[in-house]
Amino acid sequence: MSTVDYAVQSSVAVLTVAHPPVNALSLAVRTGLGEGVARAIADPAVKAIVVIGSGTTFIAGADISEFGTPNSAAEPRLQTLQAQFEASPKPIVAAIHGTALGGGLELALTCHARVAVQSAKVGLPEVKLGLLPGAGGTIRLPRLTGVEVALEAITTGRHIGAVEANKLGIVDAIVFDLQADAIGYALKLAAEGTPPPVRDRNDKITDVDPLVFADFRAKAGKKWRGQIAPARIVDVIEAATTLSFAEAKAFENEQFKALMESDQRKALIHYFFAEREARKIPDVPSDVKPLPIRKVVVVGSGLMGGGIAMSFANAGIPVKLLDIDAEALARGMGVIRKTYETSLSRGSITQAQLDERFGRIEPVGGYDDLGDIDMAIEAVFEDMALKQKIFALLDTATPPHAILGTNTSSLDIDQIASATNRPDKVIGAHFFSPANVMKLLEAVRGSKTSAETIATVMALGKQIGKAPVLAGNCDGFIGNRMLQYYTVNAEYMLERGATPEQIDRVAEQFGMAMGPLAMRDLAGMAQAVNVRAVRKLTLPADERMPELVERMVEAGRIGQKSSAGFYRYEGRDRLPDPAALDLIRTEAQRQGIEQRSFTDEEILARLFHPLVNEGAKELEEGIAIRASDIDVAWVNGYGFPVHTGGPMFWGEQIGLDKVLATARTLGAENGQTRWGPSRLLERLVAEGKGWKDAPALIAAGL
Repeated sequence: MSTVDYAVQSSVAVLTVAHPPVNALSLAVRTGLGEGVARAIADPAVKAIVVIGSGTTFIAGADISEFGTPNSAAEPRLQTLQAQFEASPKPIVAAIHGTALGGGLELALTCHARVAVQSAKVGLPEVKLGLLPGAGGTIRLPRLTGVEVALEAITTGRHIGAVEANKLGIVDAIVFDLQADAIGYALKLAAEGTPPPVRDRNDKITDVDPLVFADFRAKAGKKWRGQIAPARIVDVIEAATTLSFAEAKAFENEQFKALMESDQRKALIHYFFAEREARKIPDVPSDVKPLPIRKVVVVGSGLMGGGIAMSFANAGIPVKLLDIDAEALARGMGVIRKTYETSLSRGSITQAQLDERFGRIEPVGGYDDLGDIDMAIEAVFEDMALKQKIFALLDTATPPHAILGTNTSSLDIDQIASATNRPDKVIGAHFFSPANVMKLLEAVRGSKTSAETIATVMALGKQIGKAPVLAGNCDGFIGNRMLQYYTVNAEYMLERGATPEQIDRVAEQFGMAMGPLAMRDLAGMAQAVNVRAVRKLTLPADERMPELVERMVEAGRIGQKSSAGFYRYEGRDRLPDPAALDLIRTEAQRQGIEQRSFTDEEILARLFHPLVNEGAKELEEGIAIRASDIDVAWVNGYGFPVHTGGPMFWGEQIGLDKVLATARTLGAENGQTRWGPSRLLERLVAEGKGWKDAPALIAAGL
């Protein structure tokens, strides 16, 4: 079967792209479209042309598998095909369903018109791969939408629904019977005269005030946090308003080439595939099918439980929110409703969506009516005895097939499962706060968790819009186990003379939304003292935990809530505080630590190299399946800058030998048992290898 089928209906040539699963613009598709358009132009019986996709989508974008291969540069290239479309004397209509993204939308923009069904989505998401639209998207889109809309749409890469796209001018008409209505629209254009191509429509890019671009850079620049592609996109859109189309297109080509060669593009491509690879579990056979999850119960109506309930409701899954404390349950439902109302006020959802989603959440005050539940998720505070009590109740109250998940962030899954008669159905389902927003779902397998249970939770994570990662059972699992080395090492550096401002500035310039000390202040330090007290009980003999957090709490400096912590606060503004520095110096003297200055480079290494070292230990122990899974966890759960590819990819790019050197230094300072080098890291450096070689080394024995 051809990748592009050709048929004539009512004097209209219909070119149907048939290249599953997403009709990507492979060389075969480009060739088929070029031949089809040429054939239609040459046929005097054909008055117009419709380009449509078979299956579930129009053209979802470029064929990423061709990147870097001869096929990507083979003719007809996309831009050759676009020139052919724009030069056609017969009108070409793009008929869009599913998605028209990236190169798919860029091709549609060279058609003379675009029609779409109401459920379709369009967008230029190249920024998420560290690129800009390289086939004229930054030059053509503002000609349809105006500059302001194009700036926002392309620098965020968001998907735009067909109805909004129609209002913005990207789509010319919303249709119902896609092929029939597209044919009718094409015949209408043929009768009225072929409209000019988008490249020749200049009214919306003429006399644009340069301040529009300066203001956008000032307002959006902070969100980019070190990413270079968004700034380049703004430059090209601005060029589209001051240069001829050909000149602006040449500039776009230059910028696209520079981004293609950048480290950020490599990192973002790595991350793109890493998120998909994380869903593949080597020891779960492909014939193991996930169970259908039709109704869920969430136990615990606090912020975490409410957010988890919203995640299911937003995905169309009915959920019961269970709390035996009636006041807490009413309060939790009130918080959920207020959160939805905030989204409504911002225009993120409609009133109908609010009513529909909130209506899917049923508050319940006990365990009596859980006979129709397919999965339960416990989301109470971190107390093993309480969790075991709840799991014993769930084991009795829910059907035998139901999966029992725990939202614990660090407790032993096997110990929790021991309270049930179905340990094969028990799994960690660790959401991150706020659960209705954060993408990471850390699924944690116990020693008896079945392949079916794992497959179900991994599939469910994708269904509810999360990025699921499977972790092994240990204290802190993948993410929180690593996090302590980031936060505690910031405190070690404070003791030795670095300032909170310098440490947080380095972290934030690297791309973290908030530095580790500002994060401590935001979260509040009182609870951290309790957590650390427990951790100290099992601390190795060669390690000392800093006590700066304890000293802050003793001084009444618990963070933003008290307007003082590592900083002082005026509203939400954080300001340097000499009193905090005095407290830090006093504690250093008490510990007999001599203070010194730190370079930014040294702070960067001490903050982030330990993450890579601990990640290597997780690979050694089988806690993480792949280094790239750790990257997915840290990007989605902890805000590690995605344009670095994640901590493990970043560590390999800067050099694992540097990471090893830092681990040796920190091991000597803070205790070799936990801070010293990973055996895997030492082997990789000694043999000049990388993460792809880790499985073989581990299997052979380190």
